[in-house]
Amino acid sequence: MPNERRWYICKIHKVTQAKYEIIELLSKEYSIKSLCEIMKVSRSGYYKWLKNKGILNNYEINRKKLGELIVDVHKRKPSYGYHRINKIIRDETGWYVSSNLVHKVCKILNIKSKAKHYKYKRPGEESIKYSNIINGNWKTSRPFEKVVSDTTTFYFKKKKYDWTFYLDVFNNEIVGYDVRESMCGNGVLNHREALNNMLNNKIKRGYENLETIVHTDQGVVYSSVSFNNIFNSYKVTRSMSRAGTPTDNPVIESKNGWIKKEMYIDFDINNYNTVQEFIDDIVWDNNNYRPSYALQYKNPVEYRTQLGFK
Repeated sequence: MPNERRWYICKIHKVTQAKYEIIELLSKEYSIKSLCEIMKVSRSGYYKWLKNKGILNNYEINRKKLGELIVDVHKRKPSYGYHRINKIIRDETGWYVSSNLVHKVCKILNIKSKAKHYKYKRPGEESIKYSNIINGNWKTSRPFEKVVSDTTTFYFKKKKYDWTFYLDVFNNEIVGYDVRESMCGNGVLNHREALNNMLNNKIKRGYENLETIVHTDQGVVYSSVSFNNIFNSYKVTRSMSRAGTPTDNPVIESKNGWIKKEMYIDFDINNYNTVQEFIDDIVWDNNNYRPSYALQYKNPVEYRTQLGFK
């Protein structure tokens, strides 16, 4: 069988190489001729091996180059797995290799994604004000059809901040956001500015007259009358998760978890003067650089524009 034959040939090659190494080790004490006779290998084969020792063939050269590229991407983006690493190498160098090969080299180099997954809680009660219109149906056919939002709290240079952002379910693009000093996720100005940023982007990109479902959790601000009155002037329908049920909003919960890990793994806070610069860079990276499995390993803007959407 082909696989068995390949394994057998590979084993013979390794045994022969081991014999050559033993001969080289003992050649200072014994004659090469006698050592070759004892090891049952030809002298010409030994001398050929000695001449080419340390010289890489094309396969080994390419494997070494690929390893260097993988290490480079991993240093820049430690959270990336082998699929994303392969996509970045392809985009930056034009070199197409299989994800299996990248995975194999990652294992040899002991390179692993540093990001972790999160567990979710049991479902709670539905909101009295706004029902869960989405109800697990996250299928979309265009941008700004379904948008989700959440607030995440993080530390930047020993100070606590709230970052509220809006995510387009169509392509996981961050379409609105705002960052301010933390008010435990309940900052009215933080929520209002993030919402206005999203609505302005919706208008700017030509989706003003199309309906948008905005889905959130039952947070204090998200549930407030003043916050929801802002939607009265726009074609927006509200939808809410059941209380304490992150699984009702898996899109934003997943993104929130990944972003919170990646902001400390892939971005060096010491390189930024202000928290706004820090968040702006993360948003740009998410929208224009980070490959996504759900988007066939394209970034959100790349995916959207290739489908002909603004």
